[in-house]
Amino acid sequence: MPTSASAAYPLALYHRMTPRDRNLLALLDEHQVLTTGQVHRLHYTAIRTCQIRLRELYEIGLLGRFRFARLYGGSEPWHWVLGLHGARFMAGAAGRPAPTERAHRDQVIRLTARSRLPHLLATNEFFVRLACTARIDARVRLDRWWSERTTTGKFMRIRPDGHGLWTAAGRTVGWFLETDLGSEPLTRVIGKLEAYERLAASGGPAYPVLFWLPNAERESHLQQALRQRLPEVPVATATHETDPAGAVWLPVDGWQRVSLPELPSDHGRNTAANPNWVGGQLDLSNQADLAA
Repeated sequence: MPTSASAAYPLALYHRMTPRDRNLLALLDEHQVLTTGQVHRLHYTAIRTCQIRLRELYEIGLLGRFRFARLYGGSEPWHWVLGLHGARFMAGAAGRPAPTERAHRDQVIRLTARSRLPHLLATNEFFVRLACTARIDARVRLDRWWSERTTTGKFMRIRPDGHGLWTAAGRTVGWFLETDLGSEPLTRVIGKLEAYERLAASGGPAYPVLFWLPNAERESHLQQALRQRLPEVPVATATHETDPAGAVWLPVDGWQRVSLPELPSDHGRNTAANPNWVGGQLDLSNQADLAA
């Protein structure tokens, strides 16, 4: 817990923040929660160094944390969120009103109680894997990592679980992510494509919709159903145990797995509703800090 001095003078904490700390706060502000393992892979080489720094940030109130007991004993890894001081710092950086202590506490409690928490963690894991690949391979780059909230606010017509841009082999491709845990009927899953088709028809991006699925059986059933529908936007599937940066994506209109740069990707036309265009120029920048 934060010390009484830091609680009284939170501004005194900021000089103790490193660029890596600020990057982590920005990621948590955008994506809500990351596990210790995810933070380690994003920012650190040694797990012990990561654990020590996370605890330090927790003790001064920049981070909060929670974890659950396992059904058959032991505990899950720590799940890290913004602490009160971290939330206030990010609110100031974004020009938002600073949260009260009660509002921040209630927000964290709602997150821990959400039935969709495993879905959020799985979605974040997808992007963490890409960011880790980009961290160690200078030939590729994760240019954009937007949460559901940001993506929905930017594109408005759709509600994906996330959106990203990936540069490899001299090509920048975008996608919309649909993380699937196997809990929804396939008819409902496929029905999500209608919004993406309307977006593309209106001049918005015709990015591939990536269905990230829990197992090969679920993927096979979805592929069969999609091939009967013939979507009007690119669609590809892969499973959770794969590396999304690899040649693991099976297009609905093909029979060979490919990598992200090999998927069709159209950034859309220059319209007021397309956030890829700013001042008449194609702008593929990110609005959330990425792992360095």
